[in-house]
Amino acid sequence: MGIKQLSKVLCDSAPSCVKEGDLKNYFGRKVAIDASMCLYQFLTAVRQDGGNLTNADGETTSHLLGMFYRTMRMIDNGLKPVYIFDGAPPQMKSGELAKRQEKRDEAEKALERAQEVEDAEEAERMSKRLVKVTKQHAAECQRLLTLMGVPWLQAPSEAEAQCAELVRSGRVFAVGTEDMDALTFGAPVLLRRLTFSEAKKMPIQEFRLDKALQEMSMTQEQFVDLCILLGCDYCDSVRGVGPKKALEFLRKYGDIDNVLKHLDKDKYQVPENWQYQEARRLFAKPDVTPGDTVELKWSEPDEAGLIKFLVEENGFNEERVRSGAKRLLKAKQTTVQGRIDSFFSVLQPPAGQQSASGGQKRKSLAEAGKGPAAKKKAAGNSSFKKRK
Repeated sequence: MGIKQLSKVLCDSAPSCVKEGDLKNYFGRKVAIDASMCLYQFLTAVRQDGGNLTNADGETTSHLLGMFYRTMRMIDNGLKPVYIFDGAPPQMKSGELAKRQEKRDEAEKALERAQEVEDAEEAERMSKRLVKVTKQHAAECQRLLTLMGVPWLQAPSEAEAQCAELVRSGRVFAVGTEDMDALTFGAPVLLRRLTFSEAKKMPIQEFRLDKALQEMSMTQEQFVDLCILLGCDYCDSVRGVGPKKALEFLRKYGDIDNVLKHLDKDKYQVPENWQYQEARRLFAKPDVTPGDTVELKWSEPDEAGLIKFLVEENGFNEERVRSGAKRLLKAKQTTVQGRIDSFFSVLQPPAGQQSASGGQKRKSLAEAGKGPAAKKKAAGNSSFKKRK
């Protein structure tokens, strides 16, 4: 699920943190991609006659088709993807998982009713709600990625948290996922729509965490509190508190602890035994493999292995698979020009000189009514109260 309405909150309250662009703009970038989110997309989007694509044995192949062609599209545009698969969910996520199961049970009943009255449109809509990524789907995609020469990693727990760790440790540039909680886990850069169909012509959406915090005058801890108030996978939210009120309360009181001290309990319903503090801990210190211990290696594709797996076992078109293998090999063997920013390093002036010149510049800007200090003064009460 991610964080409810976080993308809208950021677009409205911190527009400078969001930008859109073409996939080719990320040429040369390594990106950690939430594999489970991708598999769910492929299973719901890659369909025929109201159902998933299947092989001769009736086994689903929609996830393999999506993974093969969408990954090639990224590689064709110069990206270097690494896929991260979910591990065991935290115990605190059990409530959210139970809710999802209830919704699937309801969708299954609705599907039966739609089939009885031969309502094909409603039946297809309900069947998509029954989609669930299985261990077999994940294992098959892991095998495919290995044959393609694309690295993948099994996270100990949440894939988004592991992706964020890889970005923070400098192993990759960004997280690729539709779930906004990658920012809550501290990912500096989040990219959405990376694995969308090219036919949709949707630009890549990039979110920058540092710009969001700066524009909203928040600390990372306050941002996590905002996400918990908006609604996350780990605990219920306060009934009656929507995005507007969540921002208003944090601006006024600084953190959830102080919000609860001043909250009108007759107007707003706080969940019983609300585990917001444990949710904070899970976002701040998730179970991840340290990024500096992870080895990421992109290798040459195994064309013969791809033919066996995709063509012989799953009925893919041999000509297209061979063409895809050649495209992957060309991308691996071709010496491409690196990003221009990788050829330069920022040289810092001596400490004393840096302090003096920086201080003089800031002073001049302030006197002229410009710069961050002047803007902060002009902003008045718009900044957040810092947690004590």
